[in-house]
Formats: sequence, structure tokens, C-alpha cells
Amino acid sequence: MHFPVSGVDVFPLVPPLVAFAVATMTAPAGVSGAFLLLPFQVSVLGFVSPAVSPTNLVYNIVAIPSGLARYIREGRMAWPVTWVVILGTLPGVLGGALVRVRYLPDPRSFKLFVGLVLLYLGVRLLYETTGRYTQQKKELKALEQRFQQRVRELKAGHQARLAAGLPPEAVVRTRSFGLRRIEYEFWGETFGFPTMTLFVLALVVGIIGGIYGIGGGAIIAPFCVSVLGLPVYTVAGAALAGTFLTSVAGVAYYTAIAPAYGATGMAVAPDWLLGLLFGIGGMLGTYTGARLQRYIPERIIRGVLGVLVTGLALQYVLQFFTK
Repeated sequence: MHFPVSGVDVFPLVPPLVAFAVATMTAPAGVSGAFLLLPFQVSVLGFVSPAVSPTNLVYNIVAIPSGLARYIREGRMAWPVTWVVILGTLPGVLGGALVRVRYLPDPRSFKLFVGLVLLYLGVRLLYETTGRYTQQKKELKALEQRFQQRVRELKAGHQARLAAGLPPEAVVRTRSFGLRRIEYEFWGETFGFPTMTLFVLALVVGIIGGIYGIGGGAIIAPFCVSVLGLPVYTVAGAALAGTFLTSVAGVAYYTAIAPAYGATGMAVAPDWLLGLLFGIGGMLGTYTGARLQRYIPERIIRGVLGVLVTGLALQYVLQFFTK
């Protein structure tokens, strides 16, 4: 099948199957599959124009809503975190899209950028298999276990709706929301962080996401957990919401500026059909990966994924200097 926007010729079942495999592998590690789909499009499908970035963002738009709705229903959305992430990443992703089209249209330079982003993610995943990282997570894991135990008790007691049945301490409640600091309660404990620290991070991540074609959740979520000390149960929903909204904004912006580059022959608007096929596979793979998580040790998942991502990153970086 020929996809006219991207110029790709591929059997229509290949994109959803690849996205399904990628999402199934990455979901147990809590990492978006979008960052691995872009190298597949670039290196395997030969989709190297700037249009590949918004096409990758279409994947997020299709794959994320189901998971995001669950966090909202269960009352696990830390809305102050969500709003700061959105306020930072939205302008960032628009700036990133502009950088991609103006300064990184060349496939060789873009591959170097992709390689550097992947290198960070790969090293991060490998670090998360070390004893030092495991020690840092002990407190948050204890909180996570208490939450899961309470959920099991509620299910056993046939409560009506999970979110409605959760006790007040198991639902995120905002204590203060200001320019200097944000605080919220979850499971009887108070968590806080400097507002501008997260805003600046979100802005930088938005720029990276706009260039690459990812929402940035894979970068923001680990930072919030390991550096700001926030529980992953309250961070995941905020990261997903930020990723979803910035993906929508990124796709809209790329589509809006596409006519300005029509005379150059450079494809800028997303390939919607290709992106939708990836998104459908990703949606099913995310669900499957989440179900498989309980059967595979997290450390093994992150280790294998870290080796694969780091190897791919080094390949891209070396290609830039050897070709």
C-alpha cells in the first residue's frame, strides 16, 4: 500500500503490528512507545521528511485517551502537576516544531538529534536497573503497595465504582498551588515541589518533543519521581495528559505551517493514515503490556529495553560521524 504524504510503501498491517509489539514491550517499563516508532519509520520505512515528527505525534493522540480516562476516573490526577506540565510543554512543542522544519530538515542531522535523545533514554533505563535506583524507590514502592492493597479490598467488597469507593487519602487533593511552590496530598502524605523547576523542565521537554515527535512523558515522569520525589501513581496521569495535549498542539501546528512549505516540496503535515495505523496498534499494545507487567520483573524489562535503546542510539550517533 502506498501512503502519499510520507511516500512510504508498506503492507497496511505492518504499522499496527509493529506499534503493538513496541507498545507491549515498553508499556511494562512505563515508557511511551513513540520514541521507538520514530526510528522504525526513519530507518526501516525511509520516512525522513519533517512530516515524520507530527505523524509520530498522531500515535500519541490515538493511544493515550483510554489510559488517561482511567486515571481521571480513579481520582489519581495531580491536577497542579498536570497544569504546570501543560503550560510548559505547549509553547515548547510549538518552538520545537519550528526548529525541526527550519534547522533540522536534513535526515542526517535529524538522526543525530534522535540518537542523542535515545541515548539519554537508554542510559536512564539502564540506571533504573541499578541497586542505587532501587534503594531510592523503596519509599514510593511501599506507598504503591498500600494503594494496591486498598484497591483489592474495595474490589473484594464489591464497591460500586473504584474512584467513588476510594478513601479520601487515596485520592489526590491539592493543598496549595502558587508560583513558588505546589503541594498536594495522597494517601495521607503531603508532596511538594518548586513550581518553576517543573515548568522549566516541561518547557525544555516540550521543545525536544516537538522536534522528535514524542510528547515528553518518558522524560518528565522519571524526573518527577526520582528528582522531585513524587509518587508514580500521581505522576503517570499528569505525564499522559501533558503528552496528549502537546501532541494535539504539535500536530495542529505542523498542519498549519505545512502550506508555507508547499512550494519547497518538503512534506511537513502529518501522514494521518499511517499515524492512525500506528496508534491503533499502540492502543492495543499498551493494554497488553500493562497486563503482562505482573509476570515479568520490572528490572529485567528496563534492562533489556535499556540495552536495545542505547544500542540504537549509538548507531545513529556513529552514523553521523562516519558517513
